[in-house]
Amino acid sequence: MARKHGRTDAASDVEDVLDELYTTPPPDFVARRNELAAAAKTSGQVEEARLIQAARRPTLAAWAANLLLRSQPEESGRFLELGRALREAYRTLDAEGIKELSEQRRSIVSALSRQAAELARAAGHRLSDAARQDLESTLRAVLADQDAAGHWATGRLENALTPPSAFPSGTAPAGGTPHKPRRRAAAPSSGTPAKNDLADRRRRKRQEELAQARKAAKEAERHLRDQRTEQAGADAALRRARHRHDRARERETAAEQQLQQAREELQRADREQQEAEDRLRTAADALARAEQAARATADEVERLAGSDG
Repeated sequence: MARKHGRTDAASDVEDVLDELYTTPPPDFVARRNELAAAAKTSGQVEEARLIQAARRPTLAAWAANLLLRSQPEESGRFLELGRALREAYRTLDAEGIKELSEQRRSIVSALSRQAAELARAAGHRLSDAARQDLESTLRAVLADQDAAGHWATGRLENALTPPSAFPSGTAPAGGTPHKPRRRAAAPSSGTPAKNDLADRRRRKRQEELAQARKAAKEAERHLRDQRTEQAGADAALRRARHRHDRARERETAAEQQLQQAREELQRADREQQEAEDRLRTAADALARAEQAARATADEVERLAGSDG
C-alpha cells in the first residue's frame, strides 16, 4: 500500500483498503488482510496496519451483502431509499396498505438476494441454502431497521443482520401491542372544523406517503427486472465467450500438437539427410579409392606387357 503524505490521505488509504478487504471472498480474507497489514506496516503506517489487522472475516452471507453494495451502488442506494420510504409509510398505513407493501417488500428482497447470490457465484462461491436465508434476513433487516441500514451502508458487514420481529408500524403502548391506525369514520358525527381539517391533513399525508412508498417499491421492482434481464444477457454472452474460448483452446492444442509432430518429422528428416550425406561421402571416397586402384592395376598390366615385348 503506497504511503501518502498527511493524516487525511493515510485515513483515506486505510478506508479504501478495508472496502477492498470486505469484498474479498471469505476463504481469501485472512491471507489478504495479513498481506495488506504487512504492506502498511512496512510503509511506516503502524496505526493503519493495526486497523487492517483488526478486521474480522465476514460470513459468506455478509460478504455477499457487502459485494452487492459495492458492485451495485446505484441499486443499493435505491434499496436504502426504499427502506426509508417503507419505514415512514408503515407508521401511518392501515392493514390493507401494509399488506400491499409487505408483498412488494418480499418480492424485492427475494429478487435482490438472487442478484447477490449471482454475484457471489460469479466470484467463485455458491451460497448454501442457509447462507441464502441469512442474506435475505440481512436485506429484510436493512428495510425494516434504520440502524441495520446504516450498518449495511458501510459495506463492512461481518455477520448477517437479523430483522425485527415485526416491521416498524408506529408507536407501541406500554403493553407492547403495536399501535393500530384508526379506521376512517363514515361521517364525523361531531367535531370542530379545525379538528376535521387536521384529520383531513393527516389522511392526505398518509395517502401521499402510501403513494410514495408504492412508487418507490414499483421502481425498485422495475429496476430489478431490468437488472435480471441485463444479467441474463451477460450470462448468455459469458457462456458464448467461454464456448468460443474452449473451441479456440482446442484448436490451439491441436495446432500445437501438429507443430510438435512437424518438428519431430523435420528432426527425423534432418537425421536421415545427414545419414544419407554421410553414406554418399563414404561411397564417393570408396569409389575414388577403387578408381585409383583400377588405374594403378591398369598401369601395371601395361608395364608388364611392354616388358614381355
